[in-house]
Amino acid sequence: MISIDQAFVDSEAPNSSAISNGRGLLVKGKFVALHKSDDDTILFGECSGSGRTNYHCSCDFITPGKVTYRCSCPSRQFPCKHCIGLMYAFTDGKPFTVASVPEDLAAKREKLEQRVEKKKADATKPRKVNKSALKKKIQAQLDGLTLLEQLTHELIRTGMGNTNAKTAKNIEQQAKQLGNAYLPGAQSALHAYTKLFSGDDGGFDSSVAPQQREAIYSQALDQLTQLNALIKNGRSYLNDRLADPELAAETQSTIAAWLGHAWQLRELKEAGLVQENAELIQLAFNSYDDIARRELVDTGIWMNLGDGQLGLTQNFRPYKALKYVKAEDSFFRIAQVPELCLYPGDINPRIRWDALTPRPVEASDLQAVRQHAHSDFATILKTIKTHLKSPLADRRPIVALNYAQIGKVGDDLVVEDAAKTRIVFTETGQAEEPASCHLLQLLPPEMFQNQTLIGRFHHDLQARTLRVKPLSIVTDSQVFRLTF
Repeated sequence: MISIDQAFVDSEAPNSSAISNGRGLLVKGKFVALHKSDDDTILFGECSGSGRTNYHCSCDFITPGKVTYRCSCPSRQFPCKHCIGLMYAFTDGKPFTVASVPEDLAAKREKLEQRVEKKKADATKPRKVNKSALKKKIQAQLDGLTLLEQLTHELIRTGMGNTNAKTAKNIEQQAKQLGNAYLPGAQSALHAYTKLFSGDDGGFDSSVAPQQREAIYSQALDQLTQLNALIKNGRSYLNDRLADPELAAETQSTIAAWLGHAWQLRELKEAGLVQENAELIQLAFNSYDDIARRELVDTGIWMNLGDGQLGLTQNFRPYKALKYVKAEDSFFRIAQVPELCLYPGDINPRIRWDALTPRPVEASDLQAVRQHAHSDFATILKTIKTHLKSPLADRRPIVALNYAQIGKVGDDLVVEDAAKTRIVFTETGQAEEPASCHLLQLLPPEMFQNQTLIGRFHHDLQARTLRVKPLSIVTDSQVFRLTF
């Protein structure tokens, strides 16, 4: 039985325009036929358009957790506005008559089932490695690391005191070659360094306050340490793979991702990085512009209700393909995932799945989030400090914290646990996410005590202490999101 609601349709739409256009078709009465199959697994209908013939659209729910959309319109968006409108008609309670599935649609469904079976069969076959192509790619990456090393040495010779917006821009221009060397992670790491020396107006001069300049130097030194580790570890890893092309990608560290390895679901499953029948709740969401990689990144923060691990979904949308790559959005239901794949990582690994089934959030789900959260701040702070000792570790880990209260100590807004251990709130160094600290003052009084905070940590290198940015607060009845 088809069970969808408006929230599901909204989440399936590739963008806001598809939502409004799909709704518009329904309001204007463009659907001239609305049908569903007798086994209640497919919606199909006809929608009048600008052409002589109606568009034939369908939404096939035969595969659990994964809808197949088809339409005779020329749109390259999936689902198109006609499929979106068809589902809105269903959620709005419009009458759908039971009818036989058209022959062409039945044939497409049969081919789909055959492809699914073929995919399952192919998954059991050993992979063939194109050793020649792989060696060429690895050699290109090694050459790219040599360039990165040269650029890093140039930055060191120039000195942080002599680096300004102009020299930083020159380095960035040369760093574009790293993209051609299949090293997007290295390019981003170098960009993270150079952008420290450019303000909002692109300048970096004596007008910068000495205290701010010292903070920039501290961050720059940390970035140089990261670049050096990337060069050293990356070169060792690539040389091992060059000597043995059959060698599997590294799963005990994130070095493969840093070097631009695009993990396939099949690889993750073969490496055992998969969990079955997982249930996830999204606790925060944000989209940001990655200028270095020239793409938009949609990031969701999810908790696995089974083990409490916080993972990240990342949807990359290159500038050149924005019209055709579906944008992710906030998800307000529980995602039931048959096979959850985890990328190599530590505190917040990237996660991915092929299909999901949504269900409403229940009080027990929110209780599970709070049970998995950390109540001892001292212990989790120690864990994060140990994590940050690795130069290639995620510098801004996300953690769930059960707090006793939120309040002010002097000029600082802090969060405190039952043992009176305090962590100061901050938004420094986290420009990709919208500001959130100012929203705390808008919360009702009951949310300042005995709730659960989802926060992103930031290591203040000047003060040599960890601070936290609030992302959301979880209570017994809701997830109050501070970022979208």
